[in-house]
Amino acid sequence: MEYVKLNNGVEMPILGFGVYQIPREETKKCVLDAISVGFRAIDTAQSYFNEAEVGDAIKESGIPREEFFITTKIWIDNYGYEKCKASIKESLKKLKTDYIDLVLLHQPFSDYYGAYRALEELLKKEKLEQLE
Repeated sequence: MEYVKLNNGVEMPILGFGVYQIPREETKKCVLDAISVGFRAIDTAQSYFNEAEVGDAIKESGIPREEFFITTKIWIDNYGYEKCKASIKESLKKLKTDYIDLVLLHQPFSDYYGAYRALEELLKKEKLEQLE
């Protein structure tokens, strides 16, 4: 697998599997199929409503979490400093993981400045699971 180095030094696989518009009831199987053919980067979002199924598939795969690169996106209803932090906690719970490799702001609307400040603060803590 080839990787690209992000500005913060994190290496991200250049090829990933996205779950946009995959119905919840099909997501787990689709992600497991993607994992079985070698995908380790999985892209989801709060607004796709299938983070839990992505988490189920990763857990069921039996592959160590460290081998995956998980991306999710904060939805605009969760923008703002406190709402963003709370929504990340919820995404962690749904994804059944202690950390998320990449968190994006889904669209540049609403209080994306507050959400961005929350993400910056969490990044300084090195991993997004360290939420207080």
